[in-house]
Amino acid sequence: MIEALPVIPIDRLSLRFAPRPWPFAERKRTEIAAHFAALKREKPDLWNGPVLLLHEYRIEERAFHGAFLRTDFASFIAWRDWGFPDRSVKNCFALGALRASDDAFLLGVMAAGTANAGKIYFPGGTPDPDDVRGDTVDLEGSVRREVAEETGVPPHELAIATGWSMVRAEGRIALLKHMRAGEAADVLRARIRATLAQQAHPELADIYVARGLADLDPNMPDFVRAFLKYEWRGRQALRRGEPP
Repeated sequence: MIEALPVIPIDRLSLRFAPRPWPFAERKRTEIAAHFAALKREKPDLWNGPVLLLHEYRIEERAFHGAFLRTDFASFIAWRDWGFPDRSVKNCFALGALRASDDAFLLGVMAAGTANAGKIYFPGGTPDPDDVRGDTVDLEGSVRREVAEETGVPPHELAIATGWSMVRAEGRIALLKHMRAGEAADVLRARIRATLAQQAHPELADIYVARGLADLDPNMPDFVRAFLKYEWRGRQALRRGEPP
């Protein structure tokens, strides 16, 4: 039996924009271009914009320190699709763990035109240069913006935790931020779906409500399933009067 990915509490982030060349992208430029051209034929809306990848990190006293380089989406998506062959970088991103007032989690079903079509994620995404403030990468601002853009729920309506939950998976480091809404899940889902219906090119095709282990879905990435299991089992332990 494969052990669940560990979930690590993080109190604060200290992330730098420290650009450097990415030899993998330069070495594989021809293959990357061919791969992206094939993807574009299937999904014409894909855009080869700039993204940020983590090239160093450490955890000290519940603080996550890291440095990001800049590359293009074509290089990133080829690296991901080919199974993360270069281990010197990680896709480190922030997600908003959106929770309703009745404790259900709300996740997005990615739209058909996206690179992750059909997958079930929390709102968020790989950082890009818009998240750079001087020499700092602002994932707090990134996740607040992404949640608002993808769901229509503005940050001022949410109770947002100060810390993070980190999940490390192959080639990826997910940083999840708890965000609690004041509405019950069914009401919030209907509201977000109404917002999606008004968007010309929504990133999300639908909203998925997860209330317990029975709602885990194969289309959820491994780090999402690990986070949800951690949350639900911790809550069960608290109800029994045990340490989470």
